[in-house]
Amino acid sequence: MLPFYKIIQGIHWVKLTLGWISSSSICLILIFLSFDKLYSQTRSDSLLIDNHQRTFRYTFPVLPGSSLVFVLHGSGGSGEDMMSRTPGLLQAAKTEKVVFVYPDGYKKYWNECRKEASSLANLENIDENAFFGQMIEYFKKRYQTDPSRVFSVGTSGGGHMSYKLALTMPQKLTAITAIIANLPDTENLDCMESRIALPVMIVNGTADPLNRYEGGIMQSGNFRMGKVRSTDQTFRYWAELAGYAGPPIKSLVEDTDPSDQKTIERYTYREHNKPEIVLLKVIGGKHDYPNDIDVHLEAWAFFKRQIR
Repeated sequence: MLPFYKIIQGIHWVKLTLGWISSSSICLILIFLSFDKLYSQTRSDSLLIDNHQRTFRYTFPVLPGSSLVFVLHGSGGSGEDMMSRTPGLLQAAKTEKVVFVYPDGYKKYWNECRKEASSLANLENIDENAFFGQMIEYFKKRYQTDPSRVFSVGTSGGGHMSYKLALTMPQKLTAITAIIANLPDTENLDCMESRIALPVMIVNGTADPLNRYEGGIMQSGNFRMGKVRSTDQTFRYWAELAGYAGPPIKSLVEDTDPSDQKTIERYTYREHNKPEIVLLKVIGGKHDYPNDIDVHLEAWAFFKRQIR
């Protein structure tokens, strides 16, 4: 790739010659080129799981001893789409000892713990534990990643998949973050709970019309997901599992973008020798991300606090 100053010179030459490129256009071109450079530092591969070729992308190069972070897309999405939404993580991978992995769900969906989910992943009972277990082994054997530093952050359906990993294979995970996702209600939960405490961070909006803060039935068009618990019940589940009682510590996150009409309250349980449990309550947040923070970089900061 050309040196950055050569790209700048080339753009200004075109502008001077043709006279039609605006300053805003130049900014957009530079952003595209910068992201394209980040995006090019990735690789992809696949694993055969129960006669299904399961694909994933990841940041590269990978240093020995790196942390392993799964970044999970929502229902109907893809790993490639999720990668395009997380430029901050792609940048972090260039300077920190971590590999970010973007797996693809089965036909764009995960077989998580919602019994009533109408996705083919759930109906065909796709073995997600085998997929994630083999990915962990793949990176451990190929790149010598640190098996004591394995994390998962997921949005919506990806948040539910992160919950499943924490519920069913906590011995393989170090911590999770679930974004705009509540635990399934007990009658809608079809996973065997290990009931082993892990550090958990939850990021949910109070005005989410799909994953309602107060819980209830989830449905998007013809896609059914069944009933989920409230955010407070979900937060309490992980806090009680970690051995906490009483109220959490409350603080406010700086409102860096008042125009988005959202504010964030942080609720934290954190004691010596206990897993850290955090809730970011996005006041006015819908089924989206707040502008005040980069939720994925916030998740990575949370994960780094769990590394001993």
